[in-house]
Amino acid sequence: MRADDPFDDPVTARAVIAADGTVTRWNKAAQRLLGHRAEDVVGRPAARLLADGAQAPRPPGDRRWSGTLALRHRDGGTVTVWLLAHRGRPEDGEADDWLAVTPLRSGDTDPVGDPLLWAAMLQSPCATVVFGEDLRLRGANDAMAELLGLPATHLRGLQPGDIGGRHRARELEQHMRQVLRTGRGHDVQTRLRVRGESHEDTWLARIAPLTDDSGRIVGVCVTAHDFTEQNRARARLQLVNEASVRIGTTLDVTRTAQELTEVCVPALADFVSVDLLEHDQGADPTGPLILPVSLRRLTHRSRTAGNPESVTDLGEVVVYPAASPQADSLVTGHSVVASVPSGDLDPWLAVDEAHARQVREFGVHSILSVPLRARGVTLGVAAFTRFRHPEPFTHDDVLLAEEITARAAVCIDNARRYSRERETTLTLQRSLLPRGLPRTAAVDAASRYLPAARTGVGGDWFDVIPLSGMRVAMVVGGVVGHGIQASATTGRLRTAVRTLADIDLAPEELLTHLDDLVLHLSHESGGDAGPGEVGATCLYAVYDPVSRRCALSRAGHPPPVLIPPDGSVRILDMPSGPPLGLGGLPFESVELELPEGSVLGFYTDGLVDGRGGGTDAGLHLLCDALSHAASGALDEACDRVLHAMLPPGRARDDVALLLTRTRGLPSSRVATWDIPADPALVAPVRKRVLDQLGVWELTDMSFTVELVVSELVTNAIRYGAPPIRLRLICDASTLICEVSDTSHTAPHLRRAKTWDEGGRGLLLVAQLTRRWGSRHTAEGKTIWAELGSAEDL
Repeated sequence: MRADDPFDDPVTARAVIAADGTVTRWNKAAQRLLGHRAEDVVGRPAARLLADGAQAPRPPGDRRWSGTLALRHRDGGTVTVWLLAHRGRPEDGEADDWLAVTPLRSGDTDPVGDPLLWAAMLQSPCATVVFGEDLRLRGANDAMAELLGLPATHLRGLQPGDIGGRHRARELEQHMRQVLRTGRGHDVQTRLRVRGESHEDTWLARIAPLTDDSGRIVGVCVTAHDFTEQNRARARLQLVNEASVRIGTTLDVTRTAQELTEVCVPALADFVSVDLLEHDQGADPTGPLILPVSLRRLTHRSRTAGNPESVTDLGEVVVYPAASPQADSLVTGHSVVASVPSGDLDPWLAVDEAHARQVREFGVHSILSVPLRARGVTLGVAAFTRFRHPEPFTHDDVLLAEEITARAAVCIDNARRYSRERETTLTLQRSLLPRGLPRTAAVDAASRYLPAARTGVGGDWFDVIPLSGMRVAMVVGGVVGHGIQASATTGRLRTAVRTLADIDLAPEELLTHLDDLVLHLSHESGGDAGPGEVGATCLYAVYDPVSRRCALSRAGHPPPVLIPPDGSVRILDMPSGPPLGLGGLPFESVELELPEGSVLGFYTDGLVDGRGGGTDAGLHLLCDALSHAASGALDEACDRVLHAMLPPGRARDDVALLLTRTRGLPSSRVATWDIPADPALVAPVRKRVLDQLGVWELTDMSFTVELVVSELVTNAIRYGAPPIRLRLICDASTLICEVSDTSHTAPHLRRAKTWDEGGRGLLLVAQLTRRWGSRHTAEGKTIWAELGSAEDL
C-alpha cells in the first residue's frame, strides 16, 4: 500500500466489501476502531465483524446505506458506530463493491461552538456544507442534510469521496483545492440523484472560500442550487431551435417527416412515428373522421437500430381504433398523453394485440399523440413513445412536442402543396410540349426536356413545325420564372408561334409579332407593369430542303450550334436581338446554306449553365459533347450531351435540347415552269405536268393533280400579276403544287351561290388536297396545295 494512498486515512475508518460479502480492503483507522489487523480481516466474510445478535444490513435498491451498527471488537467487546456505505460505480473501477466508512472524530467538536460552522451558516442561504483546509467535512446545514438524505451530526470528518460518487467527488475536490489555493470562488455544474428519486437532477455547486479574522483561508463553503428546470428549459429551447433549422429543408413530404423524427429521437422520445391520413395526392382531406381511422405510415425512427418497436412497415396502412391515443387526438384535435401505469392504454391494448405485445416486450410506459394540423386541416398524427426515458411525458414535454410538430405540419403541408402544384405544372408542361416530333422530308430531329429539380417546372419549350413547300420551322424558347404561370405563358407563346408559322412569316417578322404578344402579356400581368415584366427568349429558324438554305433569327436566346458533315463544331455568329417583351426594337435574321447532313443544335440556357463556370465554359463543353453528332443517331447524341453537360441527378434549371439533321431534296424531284399570263395556254401547262407525273411514276394521281394545277394557274392568271411560276415538289408520299405571282392580294375561300359562274375553284382545291394555303414572299405571294398518295385520295 502506498504511503500517500487516500484510502489509508488515519481519521476515517474505511473498508471495502465485495459483492460476495468478503472484505477486500481494510485501513489503519478501521484497525484502530475495532482492533482487527488487515491480514486478519481481508479475504474473510464481513459478517464476522458483527457483534453477537446484530443483524447484517440489507442495502436497498439504490447505491447507498447508512445507519447505526453494532460491531465486534478484537477484544470481544461491542463497538456501536454510525456507518455509511455506498456501492462503487463503473467509472470508479469498483462496480458492485461497497465502501463502508465512519469518522473516528465524529461529534468530538461541538458544532454550535464552532465559529467556522457558524460563519458558513450565516453566509450560505441554501443547502450548505463546509470543508476545512484538509477537505474534511466540518458541518452541513439542515437543507444539505436533507438533500443528501444523511444526518448532519454523523457526517463530520468525512471527505467528499466518502459520501458518494468517487468520480464526481474527485472533480469536486480538485475545484475545492483550486479555491483554497487561489482564494477565488468557483461554480461547478454536476448531476446528483436526490435520495428517494429515480433520476438525476442538475445542480450548480458554488464553492466559496472561508477566511478567519486575519483573512487567512481556513476552508471552503459549498452551496447547492437545483438547476434542473433551468437546464431542461435550456434543452427544450435548444431542441426547438434545432427543429427550426433541420425540419423543412426540402419540399419532400417523406423527408420532412423523417427530419421530425430525427430531431425528436432520442431527445424527446425513444420511438417516434408519423402517419398521414389517406387521401388523394395533393388534395386536402375534408369531412369528419370516421372511427376506426386508417392512416398510412410515412416514417418512424427509434433509438434502437432497426426500429424493432414498430409493428407497421413504412408505407403500410395502420388502423387505429377509437380507444387508441392516435384516434383520440385526431378526433379532438388536441394532444393526448396516455401511460401504462395509469391504465389509460388498457382499452386500446385490449383490442390491439400487436401494440400490446410491443408495450410488454419493450417496456413502453408513456405515449404522447399529437395531431399534425396546418392551415386548419388535419394531415395526420405523430406518436411519441417512451420506454428508456424513465420519466413520463410532462406538460412541458407536451408543449415542446406540439411546437415541433406544428412546424413539421406546416412544412409537410407546404411540401404537399408544392407537389400538387408541381404535378399540375408538369401535366400542363407535358400538354404544351410536342408528344413526338413530326417526321418531315426536311430534317431528322431528336429532343430532350428536363424540368428543374428544386425550383419547379419552368417555361422552356421547343417545337418542330412543318411548313409549306416541304420546309420546316425549328423553334426553342424560354419564359423567365417557374411554376404554373410560367407554363401558361409558355403555352400562349407556343400557340402564337404555331399560328404565325402557319402564315409563313419570315423569322424576324415572326419574332416581331411575338414581341408584341409578350408586351401585351406584361401589361395584363401587372396592370401598370412596364415592358419586360414577362421575360421570354426565342430562336426561330426555317429550313428549305429544296434550296438547302436556312434563315434564323433570335430574341435574346443562346445561338445554335452547327455541326457540318465534316464534323467541325462552331457556334453560329448571328445577331442576338433583344429579349421578347421590350417592344419597338428590331430583330435581324441571317441566312446560310447548309450541306445535307448538317446538324443544328438548339438549347436553352439551363443546359450551358448546368455545371456552373459561366456561359462561355458551358458553350465550350457543349461543343465538345457535340463533336461526334455529325454521324450516328441523334437520340444518342442527346443523351451524350445531357450526361456531359449536367451534374449527376436532376437539373438545377429547366433544360430543353433539340437536335436536327438536315436533308436535301434532289433537283430531280422538283419541276418548275414559267406560266404566260394567257388563259389559252393553260392546257399546255397541264400537259407538262402530266408528263412530269409520268417521270415520277405518279400517273395514278394525274386526274386530281391536273384539276388542282388548272384551278391554281387559272386563278393566278385571272387575279394575279405576272410573272407567274408553277412548281411541283415530289417526296416519297407527298406532292406539292405551288403557283407564285407578284400580286400581294391573298385569295379567300368562299361559298359560291347556285347561279354564280365562279368562286368554286379554291373550294374544289380544298376538297381534293390534304391542305392548302398561301404565303407572302418578297416578290408577291405563293398559293400552295399538298396532295398525298393515290391511296389517300
